[in-house]
Amino acid sequence: MVFVRSTLFALFLLIFTPIWSVLCMLAFPFLSPENRYRFIGLWNKVVIWLLWHLCDIHYEIRGMEHMHAVLDQPVVILSKHQSAYETIAYIALLPKQLCFVFKRELLWIPFFGWALALLKMIHINRANKQTAALSVASQGRKRLSEGKWIMLFPEGTRTPRGSTKPYRKGGARLASATGALVIPIAHNAGSCWPKNSFLKKPGTVIFSIGPAITSEGKSGEQLQQEVEGWIETEMRVIDPSAYK
Repeated sequence: MVFVRSTLFALFLLIFTPIWSVLCMLAFPFLSPENRYRFIGLWNKVVIWLLWHLCDIHYEIRGMEHMHAVLDQPVVILSKHQSAYETIAYIALLPKQLCFVFKRELLWIPFFGWALALLKMIHINRANKQTAALSVASQGRKRLSEGKWIMLFPEGTRTPRGSTKPYRKGGARLASATGALVIPIAHNAGSCWPKNSFLKKPGTVIFSIGPAITSEGKSGEQLQQEVEGWIETEMRVIDPSAYK
């Protein structure tokens, strides 16, 4: 049954994504950047809804009050990265317009990448670390000044459930340099949609949103250690079996 549901989901994406991307490209010249984000976000909401009702992947959000408490302040979100699920869910579920930092290769994906290129996101060349860091710093500062929140995955790539990659300091350094708050997010999306897996397993994805962490008086390195400590500790609370 899992294979059948996963196949139906894949077929839906294969048909729906090109259609929605074309609609975005037709509509975007007539929409403001904010309305473009809302328009493309409908795709995310449909996909999350379908995963819930077709693949039986539910979600639970803990700590949303921490975001609502700082809606009018500059924020850098640093999140665990296990799956494609959270990258889709954040646009659908979080209460603020997000500016993702992502590798530029995503722009080359037919239809999906073309629509993504029409949004004001931060795409970087990961092969050149110095250029990537400068791009995150300059574009991130501008997007924060526009009232958007910056979303980064400090591990840099998706990690298998129960594992950890060294956290990169770019997001924490951006927050330290701009005085932005940092909101950490832990989740167990890899338990339902593992990295590079075709199968979508039934279950509940738990998103745990931590209290905002001030960057005042902290270096990027200090802030990164604080964020990493919170996320990795929380991972063992929401998904203890993965760390036995």
